[in-house]
Amino acid sequence: MTTIRLTAAQAMVKYLAAQMNEDGERFLAGVWAIFGHGNVVGLGEALQAVQAELPTYRGQNEQSMAHAAIAYAKQLGRRRAMAVTSSIGPGALNMVTAAALAHVNRLPVLFIPGDVFAHRGPDPVLQQIEDFGDGALTANDCFRPVSRYFDRITRPEQLLTALPRALRVMTDPAECGPVTLSFCQDVQGEAFDYPEAFFAEKVWRLRRVQPDPAELDQVAALLKSAKRPVILAGGGVHYAFATDALRAFAQAHQIPVVETQAGKSALPWDHAMNFGPVGVTGSSSANAICEKADVILGVGTRFQDFTTGSWSLFKEPNRKLISLNVAAYDAMKHGAEPLCADARDGLQALSAALTGVVFNAPDAGLKDAWFRLVDPLCAAPEGDQNALATDQQVVGAVQRAAGEDTVVMCAAGTMPGELHKLWKSTRPMSYHMEYGFSCMGYEIAGALGIKMAQPQRDVVCFTGDGTYMMMNSEMATAAMLGISFTVVVTDNRGFGCINRLQMGTGGAEFNNLYAHARIEHQPQIDFAAHAASMGATSVKVGSIAELESALANRRGITGPYVIVIDTTPYHEHALGGTWWETGVPEVSARPSVNAARADYDVKRKTQARV
Repeated sequence: MTTIRLTAAQAMVKYLAAQMNEDGERFLAGVWAIFGHGNVVGLGEALQAVQAELPTYRGQNEQSMAHAAIAYAKQLGRRRAMAVTSSIGPGALNMVTAAALAHVNRLPVLFIPGDVFAHRGPDPVLQQIEDFGDGALTANDCFRPVSRYFDRITRPEQLLTALPRALRVMTDPAECGPVTLSFCQDVQGEAFDYPEAFFAEKVWRLRRVQPDPAELDQVAALLKSAKRPVILAGGGVHYAFATDALRAFAQAHQIPVVETQAGKSALPWDHAMNFGPVGVTGSSSANAICEKADVILGVGTRFQDFTTGSWSLFKEPNRKLISLNVAAYDAMKHGAEPLCADARDGLQALSAALTGVVFNAPDAGLKDAWFRLVDPLCAAPEGDQNALATDQQVVGAVQRAAGEDTVVMCAAGTMPGELHKLWKSTRPMSYHMEYGFSCMGYEIAGALGIKMAQPQRDVVCFTGDGTYMMMNSEMATAAMLGISFTVVVTDNRGFGCINRLQMGTGGAEFNNLYAHARIEHQPQIDFAAHAASMGATSVKVGSIAELESALANRRGITGPYVIVIDTTPYHEHALGGTWWETGVPEVSARPSVNAARADYDVKRKTQARV
C-alpha cells in the first residue's frame, strides 16, 4: 500500500478537495474561516497551501459566515456546499445558531471548530470550558444536538472514517444536514502515513430513493378514493429537482398545488394548478382549498406549524394525509400514509399508478379573487406621498423592478409573511426564504451566499431594521469581494412584527418598538450611512416612487447596494392567513388578553392531534 505522510489538517483539506458532485464540480466550493488559536496553526497552514482547489474566504462573524455557506448550499439545491472553521470557545459557539438553522432546514454545511488539546497537557487552555463532572466535555459538545453527524478528531487516523461519514451525511437526501468535526488543535498538526488511495477523486451522486411497491399501492388507492385532493409542495420538491415532475403530475390529474415557504416557486405563480401560498402566511385561495380537502398529499414538506395553521387548517373531519418524503422521519408524521421516496421519482411512479384518474379542478375564481384583493395593496400609492410606506407597497415596487433572473430572499420579521402571500415567482429557486428557523441575521449573509452560488442572478434581500442591527458585518465582506446584491432595509423603528403579535393577543405595546421601550432617547439610526461606511453603495429614499428609481439603478452598481425606506410598523390589512398557536395567558388584568384567551380556547378545539 502506497502511503503519503501528512498532518491531519493537510489530510483533511486534501480529502475535501477531492470530493466531487455528479456535475463534475467540487462538492465543497470553499471554506469560510475566522482564524484564532485552535485552527490558525494547523488548519490555517493547510488551507493556505490549497487555495487553487479549495479557496478560503474570510468572514467578519462566525455565525454570519456560516449563514452565507448555508445559503450557498440552499440556492444550489444542495448540490454543492461549503465548510466553516473557527477557533475554540466563543468562535465555535458563535456557529451553533447557524448549525441549528442548517439542521432545521436540512441543509449541508461542514463545521470544523478548533478544540482543546487532545493530550491535555496545558489544560485549561485559553477559552476552554471546563465541565466539573466530565473531563472530555468541551464547548463543541453544544454542536451535538444541532448536527446530523458529530465527531471529535483526537487522533490523525480517525479522519479515515470520520471524513467519509461526514460526506455521506451531507450528500444523502434523507439525512442531509450540518456535520461537525471538532478538531483538537494539537492533532491538526500531528502527522500520519495516510493511504494514497484515500485521496482519490470520489463522485457523490444524488441518491433517488425509489418508492416501496406496497406503499405506492396504498397511497394510489387512497388518492383514487379522493374527491377533493390537494398537493402541499415543500422544499423537498426543489432539492429533488422535481418541479417539472410536480407540474406534470398536477396537470395530468388536475390536482391543485399549494406552496409552503420552502416550496414557493415550485410552480410559476400563474400556473393554472398553483393556488398559492398555504397556512398562516397563506392566501385565501390556497387555504380555502385545504380546508375542504379530503386527501392532502404533502411532497417534501416537514408540515411545520405555519404550513398547517398549527394543525387547524384541514377541517374536513375524515381527511387523510399522505406524505411523500425521502426522509422516513417526515413521511410518518401525524399519522400520514407514507410514501418514502425521492420527490421526482415518487411523483412519476404515483402518476403512473393513477393513469386515467382526473379530478375536478377547483374553481379558478378562488385564485382570481385573491389577487383582486391583494394587487391593490402592492400598487404604488396615489394619495399622500408623505405617508409612511407599507410593507406591501415595498414588495410591489421590488416586484415591478424584478426580472427573470431575480431572486428575492428573506428570513425573519414581517417580510416573510408578506412575500409568501404577495410575491409572484416565475421560475424555480427565484424565491429564497429561510423560514424553518426564521433566524434574524441570516438575510445579508444569505444574500452574499446566494450571489456566490449563482453570480448571474439578480439578488434582492429584504431586511428590517431590527435584523440589520443584529447582524450586518458581512456587508463589508461583500464589498471587499466585489460581490453585488441589493438590500432593501425597511425601517419601522423596532420589531414591528412581534409588536403586532403582542397586540393581536391582547397585550399592550411594550418593548418591541423603540417608542414603547425603556430608553432615554429615541434613536435616529442612519442605516444608509452605516452601510456606506462598510463599503456599500447606499441611499435613503422617502417614497415608493423614489424606491422604484433607486431599484432601477441597481444593475450598474458593483458590490452591495443598500436602499433604506421608512415604513409603518402597523398592518393595514388582515387578508389571507389562518390561525397560529401562540400561548395566551389564562389570567390577566387586561380585558383584551382575556378576550384573546377565549378565542384561543375556541381555536385550539379545531386542532387535529393526529
